[in-house]
Amino acid sequence: MKKFLLALLFAPLTAFASEHVHLDKAPVNLEDYASIQRGAKLFTNYCLSCHSANAMRYKRLEDVGLTADQIKNNLMFATDKVGNTMSISMSQADAKLWFGAVPPDLSVISRSRSPDWLYTYLRSFYRDDTRPTGWNNTVFEKVGMPFVLYGLQGEQIFKEPANAEHDAHAKPELELVKPGSMTPAEYNAAVGDLVNYLTWMGEPAKIQRMEVGILVLLFLGLFFILAYYLKQEYWKDIH
Repeated sequence: MKKFLLALLFAPLTAFASEHVHLDKAPVNLEDYASIQRGAKLFTNYCLSCHSANAMRYKRLEDVGLTADQIKNNLMFATDKVGNTMSISMSQADAKLWFGAVPPDLSVISRSRSPDWLYTYLRSFYRDDTRPTGWNNTVFEKVGMPFVLYGLQGEQIFKEPANAEHDAHAKPELELVKPGSMTPAEYNAAVGDLVNYLTWMGEPAKIQRMEVGILVLLFLGLFFILAYYLKQEYWKDIH
């Protein structure tokens, strides 16, 4: 019985450890508001048609330097009120019929998947005629999502590593055979902006939270000094 309970306890960790996927470091900088603004534009143009972000309100984008008019004129395509959430008009029934599964809400996708996973995933699509959408992904094998950014990146094909048998954890090789409207460097930068936005959207108040945390620690440090000398003053006659 104990062995069974331990197996249940560590099963998720074992499953996670078995996934040996090479992840590239995402260029996340939550203080780069220009990058977050560019990422928000990519998100609303390419992701928000199928994926919702129901925990995010358009108005929150004012925190990264956009005005209400800029948000309304450039980013709002599914609603007419800047205070509304980033919902989509596609119903879950239609989504399941068209894609086989309901596309997940992306409000906190960076916290559940990690920025590095998203950055690598969005750069790892390749042509695969055996898949219903014609696309596959080295990070998410047999992915059901069509590659909506192919017009920017172009089309890649998968190249089997020469030493695959000896190095099972080698980084998969992809070759760009049909360029998109962006160069590889430009596409990587654009994906970096998109991931930067997704990371910020997962916790818009993170920077403020960290600043408040530092102030609280400084206050506690100062209070500790005062409390220590106050204790010394109260107890000096006893010791």
